[in-house]
Amino acid sequence: MTRTARFTLDPAFTVGDVDPRLFGSFVEHLGRCVYDGIFEPGHPSADEAGLRTDVLDLVRELGVTAIRYPGGNFVSGYRWEDSVGPADERPRRLDLAWRSTETNRFGLSEYIDFLRKIGPQAEPMLAVNLGTRGVQEAIQLQEYANHPSGTELSDRRIGHGDKDPFGIRLWCLGNEMDGPWQTGHKTAEEYGRLAAETARAMRQIDPSVQLVACGSSSRAMPTFAAWEATVLAETYDLVDYVSLHAYYEETDGDRDSFLASAVDMESFIESVVATCDHVGARLKSTKKIDLSFDEWNVWYLSRYQKEAEENPLDWPEAPRLLEDNYSVTDAVVFGSLLIALLRHADRVTVACLAQLVNVIAPIMTEPGGPAWRQTTFFPFAQAARYGRGQVLDVRVDSPTYGTAKYGEADLLHATAVRDPETGAVTVFAVNRSQDAVLPLEVALAGLGLDRVAEHQVVADADPEARNTLAEPERVVPHAAEGTELADGTLKAALEPLSWNMIRLV
Repeated sequence: MTRTARFTLDPAFTVGDVDPRLFGSFVEHLGRCVYDGIFEPGHPSADEAGLRTDVLDLVRELGVTAIRYPGGNFVSGYRWEDSVGPADERPRRLDLAWRSTETNRFGLSEYIDFLRKIGPQAEPMLAVNLGTRGVQEAIQLQEYANHPSGTELSDRRIGHGDKDPFGIRLWCLGNEMDGPWQTGHKTAEEYGRLAAETARAMRQIDPSVQLVACGSSSRAMPTFAAWEATVLAETYDLVDYVSLHAYYEETDGDRDSFLASAVDMESFIESVVATCDHVGARLKSTKKIDLSFDEWNVWYLSRYQKEAEENPLDWPEAPRLLEDNYSVTDAVVFGSLLIALLRHADRVTVACLAQLVNVIAPIMTEPGGPAWRQTTFFPFAQAARYGRGQVLDVRVDSPTYGTAKYGEADLLHATAVRDPETGAVTVFAVNRSQDAVLPLEVALAGLGLDRVAEHQVVADADPEARNTLAEPERVVPHAAEGTELADGTLKAALEPLSWNMIRLV
């Protein structure tokens, strides 16, 4: 029998408060994320603006907050002027990032309308093009979007039917500019100077804007850490965040390493924090740069790269791209990545699940047909609902297992969040064992908790079980049995290969 995993929760020992933006997402003009995803005029559920209301319902249920737009790689060729004004007058353009044709039928105003229909929790996070464009275009976009009236650009917005400013506070200064695949790729020195110039100009219009500088597009980049140090040396006093991007997939049948992906994610976060703080120390600054983990997910990237080589696209409109169908195993890894973000909530204050619909997404749609939840939908929705408040310091004493990529890894990956208003605590936990139940004991000190309100599990006897158009509810969360809170100790049995959400009140 597997040794019991243990940790202690005490309200005196905390990590930090969860910023609601930690539960952000990402909409890029890529594949069917926009067209046939959130926007499908003529669909039976479409509203007067062409937005699918069945998708809107699922997005609200998912609980996403900040939504990054319009890319992604797409933004490095983006002409914002193409995306405003009467839709039938907007130009069609070649999108070099995904070798597709962009119709611009869905643009800036439609994006803002989409957010407003989700609800007040949905906040714009707009990226500016620093690949093929620069300072002038960024401040023109800012003026169009945010200035009330009385200038050519703000009055143009009003003339386009948007009387009220969009009120965009959070801006990304380009995307993955370290990547040779990026249109307009730059060296760290080139990008750092351009980002600094753009930031200064945007702050001249509005000193309160919040700006994200591009960090490394992956920890595996040969320029990782040196890139961040160089860029921050130019921008430290001008930006609020540096970005991180990471995707994980199972390779060569090595599921043990895949299940421990969050080991790499946590190390990535800690390395970037160390780099940021080192630059701050060199500059003798008391300011702390926060992290915007604005692309993260399970993504079978190697599969996409092989398909792209074998079947290059010939500029189609909204092709089926990156439509990974997620298994229970994927959902467990996904949940573990969420735990990693929460465990670093003191510095990771923005995070965007990439992406929202159809493209490596928790929500799938069929043109003219239904929308449904992938397996990854459930951990995100539960964390977004119950992972609000104060993250408690969780240091596990867990049995371990060997992995080829990360050495010895804990079978238990866990965090806990306390609601400061009600005192309720939610434990999020993953059992990485593929074949054994993991006994869990949690000592509760000074929390005043009386009972287990619920213990929901995502797991299945078939680790490859997944939700599809034919079986959209093959995998759903189920209630665990036998979980109890007695004499100040929570006791539970975590199913093999499982995501767990345990609420204590």
